[in-house]
Amino acid sequence: MTPEAVVQYLRQHPEFFEEQSEFLATVALPHPHGGRTVSISERQILTLREKSKQLEDKLRELIQFGEENDAIGEKMHRLILAMMASRDAESAIGALHFHLREDFAVPHVAMRLWPQGVRPQTPEFSAVSMASRDFAVSLTHPYCTARAMVDTGDWFGEHAAHLRSFAYIALKRGETLGLLALASEDAQRFYPEMGTLYLQRLGEVAAASLLRSAE
Repeated sequence: MTPEAVVQYLRQHPEFFEEQSEFLATVALPHPHGGRTVSISERQILTLREKSKQLEDKLRELIQFGEENDAIGEKMHRLILAMMASRDAESAIGALHFHLREDFAVPHVAMRLWPQGVRPQTPEFSAVSMASRDFAVSLTHPYCTARAMVDTGDWFGEHAAHLRSFAYIALKRGETLGLLALASEDAQRFYPEMGTLYLQRLGEVAAASLLRSAE
């Protein structure tokens, strides 16, 4: 008789446990953590306790994720308000850099914008290579990587050699008109498998505010 056949029999004959209660009381099973044997009832209690602990851990994890999302949402709200209150492109850029640095603890931020018309005299509006433009156009979602893409490493100046992770966000208003790059010396800050929902929202906010201010 196979273990599967025994399981099937017990499922079909639940009265077995009542009819053989005296026998079951004498059955000893290995303790789940070793060292001794326990009765079936004690083993069942231990199993239930373990499942309860797993559920508690899962609930604690969900609560932690919820609190972290609430905190990120509050930071995004502050950033949006600051950029909405900006009077021109320069102040909007300053607000973006400030909140990314102070609220989100992103140590390095670089950005290039290439809207039509007159451009402010800031590094963000300096000349951009076609390679960087083509890379930005190719992005449909934020892209996280361990290396600087095309020639964007030059945007970070003297810090470029020490950076180990990058996040790229295309800035679009119908067409692609800019690229926002975040970077860190921490190789695990931005990685390919990470969620990018908030990065996507950041890009939408930055594009709406910065490109409007630059027009």
